[in-house]
Amino acid sequence: MRLLPLLLALSALGLGACAAGAGSSAPAVGAVAGQPAASAAPSPTPVRLRAAYTSVSGVMAPLWVAQDSGLFAREGLDVEVSAFPSGNEGIQALMAGEVDFLQIAGSTTVAAALGGGDALVVATTVRTIIQSLLARPEIVQPADLQGKAVGISRRGTSIDTAARVAIRHFGFEPDRDVAIVQAGSMTNIVGAMESDRVQAGILSYPQVTMAKRMGLHELLDLGSLGIPYAATGVSTRRSLAAQQPDVVERYLRAELAAIHRLRTNKALALSVFRDYLRTDDPEVLDDTYEVYVLKYLESVPYPDDASVQGVLDELATEVPRAREVSPSEFYDARFVRALDESGYIRSLEQ
Repeated sequence: MRLLPLLLALSALGLGACAAGAGSSAPAVGAVAGQPAASAAPSPTPVRLRAAYTSVSGVMAPLWVAQDSGLFAREGLDVEVSAFPSGNEGIQALMAGEVDFLQIAGSTTVAAALGGGDALVVATTVRTIIQSLLARPEIVQPADLQGKAVGISRRGTSIDTAARVAIRHFGFEPDRDVAIVQAGSMTNIVGAMESDRVQAGILSYPQVTMAKRMGLHELLDLGSLGIPYAATGVSTRRSLAAQQPDVVERYLRAELAAIHRLRTNKALALSVFRDYLRTDDPEVLDDTYEVYVLKYLESVPYPDDASVQGVLDELATEVPRAREVSPSEFYDARFVRALDESGYIRSLEQ
């Protein structure tokens, strides 16, 4: 299965659902007029929104903290938070109007928009690929991967992208020299390696820590490559950003406040990780905090040309049109810019 058919199918599903979803029972976003301002005043009646995260990984923490710490409510937003097993399901729900905001890989959003979907990146909280490629003990060196299989979650996701980047980094061609096998969740990827269904897999924290304990070893830390890439951030519908910019700004105000709390309050961060990752393991929690908060989480999460171009370069191997478009077509930086230039972000440090 190649990415081009997936993108076309994904866009068709999303666009069709958008048309059919006009009468959906999902709460509608309240109409709020005006352009992004330095200080957004919450309305007397909270605006109801639906938001979702697309993996159980520490990289999703800004959404978790914004919800659990009451930061959305402080901005006059009544946000219902849910989860999707992967970005593919999440982006379909976004385009269908079933959710309003996603914590999701920029690659999934850009791929959907490239296919004509109503999707837009409004913040990039992680600007490089930070997964790791782990392998069974018999895969001693990268050359041993030839003719073997790498486990991922789903095709078209950031995990799929990480696998392709890693395989090419070692001089192989994905799907020809090294097979890519869909396994589902991160837990399933680990299980597939244990059973030798696949010999390597792409994992994120906390699964990296747990997999190493089981005897699997790291072949490549993709974060060490420093590739500009819109790995994770906030996406919404382009139509929502155009019609209700104040809602977008208020949502991002809450997420930016959550990022500040994560970076300055480790006890809070570990508590949130403990709840959502469902572990009390101190090593797992510390590793997750070190990698996802201190090392890679952006304090000022501007979406930018470089990180989106990294996504387009990867998509171009399967979708030639990705070479013909500008990265600026897929993101809107005005909301983060407004909060930055107004002094809001600096005020969080005071």
